[in-house]
Amino acid sequence: MKKSQHLPDRAERSLIRLLPRLEAQYSNYITSHPSEWQIFLDRLQLNFKRLFDLLIQIYGSQYDFYYHLENLLYSLAQAWIDRSEGLKKLDQQRCQDANWFQANKMIGGVCYVDLFAGNLEGVRQHIPYLKELGLTYLHLMPLFRSPKAENDGGYAISSYREVDPALGTMQQLSELASDLRQNGISPVLDFVFNHTSDEHEWANRAKAGDPVYQNYYLIFPDRQLPDAYERNLREIFPDEHPGAFTYFPEIESWVWTTFHSYQWDLNYQNPEVFIAMVQEMLSLANVGVEILRLDAVAFIWKKMGTSCENLPEAHLLIQAFNAVARIVAPALLFKSEAIVAPDEVIRYINPDECQLSYNPLLMALMWETLATREVKLLSESLRQRFKIPDGCAWVNYVRSHDDIGWTFSDDDSWKLGINGYDHRHFLNSFYTGQFPGSFARGLPFQENPKTGDCRISGTCASLAGLEKAINQETSLEVDLAIARILLLHGVILFIGGIPLIYLGDELGTLNDYSYRDNPAKSHDSRWVHRPRTDWNRVELRSDPQTIEGRIFSGFQRLIAVRKKNIVFSDGDTQMIDCGTHVLGFLHTYQAKRVLVLANFCEKDQIIQANLLRIYGLGYQFRDLVTNKNIRLKDITLKPYQLMALQ
Repeated sequence: MKKSQHLPDRAERSLIRLLPRLEAQYSNYITSHPSEWQIFLDRLQLNFKRLFDLLIQIYGSQYDFYYHLENLLYSLAQAWIDRSEGLKKLDQQRCQDANWFQANKMIGGVCYVDLFAGNLEGVRQHIPYLKELGLTYLHLMPLFRSPKAENDGGYAISSYREVDPALGTMQQLSELASDLRQNGISPVLDFVFNHTSDEHEWANRAKAGDPVYQNYYLIFPDRQLPDAYERNLREIFPDEHPGAFTYFPEIESWVWTTFHSYQWDLNYQNPEVFIAMVQEMLSLANVGVEILRLDAVAFIWKKMGTSCENLPEAHLLIQAFNAVARIVAPALLFKSEAIVAPDEVIRYINPDECQLSYNPLLMALMWETLATREVKLLSESLRQRFKIPDGCAWVNYVRSHDDIGWTFSDDDSWKLGINGYDHRHFLNSFYTGQFPGSFARGLPFQENPKTGDCRISGTCASLAGLEKAINQETSLEVDLAIARILLLHGVILFIGGIPLIYLGDELGTLNDYSYRDNPAKSHDSRWVHRPRTDWNRVELRSDPQTIEGRIFSGFQRLIAVRKKNIVFSDGDTQMIDCGTHVLGFLHTYQAKRVLVLANFCEKDQIIQANLLRIYGLGYQFRDLVTNKNIRLKDITLKPYQLMALQ
């Protein structure tokens, strides 16, 4: 009996049929660039089945599925043709070193262009400062054209192809990305793909009655369907508009607006929307962006009878975007922004979905630990949830442009005898400075006067006690506040993953209350921790007698420790029980290991010699932070001291 011949599956048959049409469309390019076309073709053939299978799951019931599939292939080919030679070389390098982002030399920074340096040219001029700090990754907060008035800090995008004119041009953005890359710094931008602003061209065409673009959004003529959806939805900004829909009298319709009323949710059930956003994503990749922060990933798919959060189709969509990137711009990585329940955050992390993810749990629980001086909730949560798939990395941060929400798991807290509801109220009281003895000076964000619930705004320095210490206390409290700032950043530098510094924290920037004088910002306390960079203060960074100098040099010292020791590459992290007040973890990379000890208390803490011996440090070891040798014995951690023992 003859062996049956291989029968191609649907994906293979589809590509076989579509390729001649694709090649006919781009025949001139193929003739003039045969080797480059072959690279594209190889990647397309390698990744097409995965992309096809994902799209079949999402859009396979569409009568015109193959029409949209063909249009998608044209978009991919055109984006490849438009991609520069330099970026194609970067693709090759990153394909050969797929885990480049997991190296110990990765140090991230994040800033608003206007607040940090005025405009894109200002950022370019300050590249030497970024290198001095040690950054190899720079996230520029939203910088595209957005409404002049309310724009959610730039997250209401009116055009993905135009920089805000006050900041510069697309050409300047491309040149800045190139300059950053030449200086060893990977450019990072946001990809706001759940919604556009209501001033986007698509929204304007929808308002004008164009049915094609009305189908780009979720627009309803009456309340029948919105009411049905809202039976299962939670309100994100109830003070602004109840529910998830906003009525627009000029079009006599209700529009799905999960967040602000000027942010119109995109309708991903329409495959044209997916293709259009693929084009926007690849245009950002071709500007030179290496990492895209995927904004509001939990909300991108809607389904009646569900919460419309974290749905399976949301994951399929992100995976489809990922497959597209592997074909056209394999240097591009995704970073998920999923400020959701801890167990949901991890579901977005996968080499085939988002290779990177913010770690909101670590951030929130480090602040929780500073307030309580007890590491049990932090340690237990990390023991359960720090491990992620191989080929991925956490982005660990102390604070962000956003607020601090207490996102720990109630299951974890109950296990430790902590009432989650009461504990969140305590933390809010502590970090707004209302709790007796609190060192913090934060502000409430989205406070609910009925329940007392809120989230917290504030710079790292003000939340860590520096503001209060300078204004009301003594040099002793200043020392403790500085130690807290360095402790928090030391943990994110040493625990594994990519540490991300909110620029300004390296100088001890305090809360800026002047936002209250600006009517456009006064209602949003998050602006208290988004001050303009004071370059006069930056000049003090080399003076060890100043607070700025002490903090900046402390940052540099900790960053240098990470960069000099390959053990801090993203490996395996094991939590160690070191008592009530000391966070302990063993980080291993290949054959190397380091035991990190972090005292979250203002009192000395003793670590017994036997614990050090158990974890394989031998009888003599070195503290990488102080570069001092230590013989095996009980050691004393000073208040807020950090040790990295090897």
